[in-house]
Amino acid sequence: MTGRSSERGRSAVPAAAAPGEVAITREDFARIVARVHDASGIKLGENKRDLVYGRLRRRLRALGLASFAAYCDRLDGPDGADERVHLVNAITTNLTGFFREAHHFEYLATELLPGLPRAGRRLRVWSAGCSSGEEPYSIAMTMASAMPDLAEWDARVLATDIDTEMVAQAAAGIYPADRVAAVPEALRRAHVQRLDGDRAGMAPRLRSLIAFRALNLLGPWPMRGPFDVIFCRNVVIYFDKPTQRALFDRFAGLLAPGGHLFIGHSESLFRVSDRFAHLGRTIYRKLR
Repeated sequence: MTGRSSERGRSAVPAAAAPGEVAITREDFARIVARVHDASGIKLGENKRDLVYGRLRRRLRALGLASFAAYCDRLDGPDGADERVHLVNAITTNLTGFFREAHHFEYLATELLPGLPRAGRRLRVWSAGCSSGEEPYSIAMTMASAMPDLAEWDARVLATDIDTEMVAQAAAGIYPADRVAAVPEALRRAHVQRLDGDRAGMAPRLRSLIAFRALNLLGPWPMRGPFDVIFCRNVVIYFDKPTQRALFDRFAGLLAPGGHLFIGHSESLFRVSDRFAHLGRTIYRKLR
């Protein structure tokens, strides 16, 4: 244990550190929670203390810091902007998979894409919170399967995430071979390449449909849209209600008239936004 907390009279959070490890104090945790919220909009409760400790302990080791107080000082120091990127990367949870919540992709393939107006042949889809890329690649596979004339369209998928490391991994398009088992066999044959070392890679023609970018949803959005479809699934559960309202209002502003929004299974727009009609199973259509 470091003696820093006793030197400053700081109250240590119990059960946060094993023998030989540093402690995270209540003051440290509060400072980190505030910096995470400022940087990403993510609101961390006391129940996330162990998660914060475990993930940031690795950052302390990498930086050679002896305490969480020193880490907090670094976040607030002249190099704090760079470290806040690492902070957000460490804290964000990246639970995803190919064709997760499969009913969304079924609706996309059978209802939404076939009904697109052929005039202009323009299609824009945004995967907001793309994590390691399984979602946008699932979207692109669905588009390729449901639209035999896709090559004749001006079709693009924008995939963004606040975690820069996840964006880089997603852009590479390489995964353990067992992770692509959730991809339907016909799509796997068409769009997934077996690589050496039990790895699988997304086919170049699939990757060419997707642009990967690092983006903080609470910051400026450089894209102008309009988007026909936005996927933002299992992201807003980490935001408070005012942040959710503002975010869904921005989504509505960037969607084309009648555009669709897909959210996560534990999320809802009830009493959050009146700009969408609920179509069922966390699928929404823009009203205004």
